[in-house]
Amino acid sequence: MNLVGALIALAALLAATVALGVFLNWRQSHARRNVEHEVIEPHRLGADGLGEVATLLQFSTELCARCPGVHRTLSAIADDHEGVRHLDVDLTHRPDIAKHFQVLQTPTTLVLDRNGVVQTRFGGAPGRDVLELELNRLIAEDANV
Repeated sequence: MNLVGALIALAALLAATVALGVFLNWRQSHARRNVEHEVIEPHRLGADGLGEVATLLQFSTELCARCPGVHRTLSAIADDHEGVRHLDVDLTHRPDIAKHFQVLQTPTTLVLDRNGVVQTRFGGAPGRDVLELELNRLIAEDANV
């Protein structure tokens, strides 16, 4: 293989890697609403209850670098909305929960309605604006029912 061919192959591999990275980053920052609408039982997670309006359920681990920042964001959002609760479940010693909810990365955040039904799922660190939109959508839907 000549030097030009090797450089072209290397450039193509680099472009494919960058494109895959951009796609995965875009996918993580968007809400997934096509989730299995399971009803979450709070006692299974070590919680005494859910929010009266909605619950922001965060899955994290001890070694997660982005989890503390997401924790602060979710706590602030919950404090700003009456009836919204933030629960943070550490999966470090709970592989059963990680397997059940198919958590492949931390942080992972689930937005639950008042009944504990999963409405939205975020993989990675979601932006505050996207979380606010999802929460407001859920509150508005609940008000119209």
